[in-house]
Amino acid sequence: MSTWEFVKTRTAADGGAVWRSPDGPLFKRTGGLELLKEAELLQRLAADGYPVPAPVDRGRDADGRHYFTERSVGESSLHQMAVADTQQHGHVTDRTIETAARVSARLLAAQARHTRPADEAARRQWFERAAFTADVYTENPDLDTDRTRQLVTRALDRLTTVPMCESHLDYGMPNAFPGGVIDWQHHALAPLGYDVYPMLEIAAFKGGNKGYTFTPDQRAHYLKALDKHAARTGGHSSSAHLSDFLLVKCFFFLALMRPTDSAARPDKHTKWQYRRALFTEGLAQYESTHTIDTAAFPTLADFTNRLSRPAPSRP
Repeated sequence: MSTWEFVKTRTAADGGAVWRSPDGPLFKRTGGLELLKEAELLQRLAADGYPVPAPVDRGRDADGRHYFTERSVGESSLHQMAVADTQQHGHVTDRTIETAARVSARLLAAQARHTRPADEAARRQWFERAAFTADVYTENPDLDTDRTRQLVTRALDRLTTVPMCESHLDYGMPNAFPGGVIDWQHHALAPLGYDVYPMLEIAAFKGGNKGYTFTPDQRAHYLKALDKHAARTGGHSSSAHLSDFLLVKCFFFLALMRPTDSAARPDKHTKWQYRRALFTEGLAQYESTHTIDTAAFPTLADFTNRLSRPAPSRP
């Protein structure tokens, strides 16, 4: 491993990491037993036509850690492309949006070819896992209300006719490349479309700190492209369920955000409060109209400025 370049620590709780080969075309992922399951999944997904890098080697290194290697699927992720666009042009280019639509369409097509029927228990298990509801309720007990749980049930009921498929669960610009999709360590069954349809929308939950934003026209074009591809291939169009999926994201981006010491980390406290505000806004929109418009979300900077303004004095 001394000749491999360290890339990052894996987010899975197995002490693993990601490494790049000296000449660049291979990546090595290390970890515990869960890593072996991920390698087996990637082998199966690749055989099923998913746009994923199939493992080319697997085993245990000198330190006893499990590993597998996979080929690179691109020099830059879509996230890196969007950041570069913004730095060079002041905005994300339509070319990057088209690339995102193509990668997502390939993933959606493969998922549509390998769907599974789902029952209420499977849908609820997906929601609780993907949304980290237990963590959200533990850190924010005031949000664990009958109203919140009823809205979750409403979303699950609206997804009754949507089949399930093997899903990434953490799909987004950072792990999508022109040649495929990486980092499947959080995979599980999810309703068809959950991975790909929210891809551009989730940037709003970052509060403007990702280095780029998407215009309403770009978001609409991306969704239209996915629906068009789904119709052409006889698949299931899920754009009507975008807001049901975004309800999950309202939970997901609030989970594990509450700081243990707010006084020591006021920035963390502000970010937690910001995500609570987005959660509240998202649920209010969904309750009223069954839609969630992320364009209505304030940026983190706007939210922070609002908090710092003095309260108006009373006459």
